[in-house]
Amino acid sequence: MSVTVLYFAAARERAGLARESLEVPDGARVSDVLALLAARHPALTPLLPHLRVAVQQQFVEADAPVPQGAELALIPPVAGGAPGLFAVVDRPLVLAEVVDAVAAESAGGLVTFSGEAKLAEIGEEVANQWPGTRLAIVHRVGTLVPGELAVVIAAGSAHRKEAFRGCEHAIERLKQDVPIWKKEFFEDGEVWVGLGP
Repeated sequence: MSVTVLYFAAARERAGLARESLEVPDGARVSDVLALLAARHPALTPLLPHLRVAVQQQFVEADAPVPQGAELALIPPVAGGAPGLFAVVDRPLVLAEVVDAVAAESAGGLVTFSGEAKLAEIGEEVANQWPGTRLAIVHRVGTLVPGELAVVIAAGSAHRKEAFRGCEHAIERLKQDVPIWKKEFFEDGEVWVGLGP
């Protein structure tokens, strides 16, 4: 059967392509596909233990079945309807933009952290876990120099405790699941953050 494999960040570099079609045996599991990819692209082998795999845009375990025609995304570690603002931009970030997105007369607490579909999913999680909490996340892409903001998050709620918890939850989930990667450049080389040299 035929599947499509999508490569991101370091996986894309090591495979040397962004996507490919792959023939796999009927009844294949994610682990079977990864073994085929390691044989096909040996440079991927050291990266495989660090990857998360999404099948049809949902994260799955290695023993998950792979249906005919499925799309598999290889996601290296990330350094992605609730009310709020969720965006990825290629311009300098403005903290006031996310603060304005959650500010309200009813918000007695407002917390910020400086440091798309997945971003909105995080917003939904926060709204469900801490009802009445509004969240805004804006992440920047492109080349950043030291000192420039990569992400700004604001959480507003009637009580500061919920605002703090919502903001903390958002940054932890962003680091864990949003497919945004960082590559750091030094005078003597470069490295993908989270993978080591």
